[in-house]
Amino acid sequence: MVNEVIVYTSSTCPYCTLAKNHLSEKGVSYVEKNVSTDKDARKELMAMGHMGVPVVVIDGQEIVGFDKEKIDTLLDV
Repeated sequence: MVNEVIVYTSSTCPYCTLAKNHLSEKGVSYVEKNVSTDKDARKELMAMGHMGVPVVVIDGQEIVGFDKEKIDTLLDV
């Protein structure tokens, strides 16, 4: 059972939209953190060592980019 899903996004990122749509299609609720509009989210992402989006965090495990197979594996769907 997935406890927490966070998606770091930006306003102009097509892969972010794909990741969010995929999670929604799977019925997974998530917290979106838009680094374009949220300075704290940008700082969090940079502190994790990432400069690009999307970054999907599932129960503490980071997936850089839209990796559907890895997302599905971590979600166990």
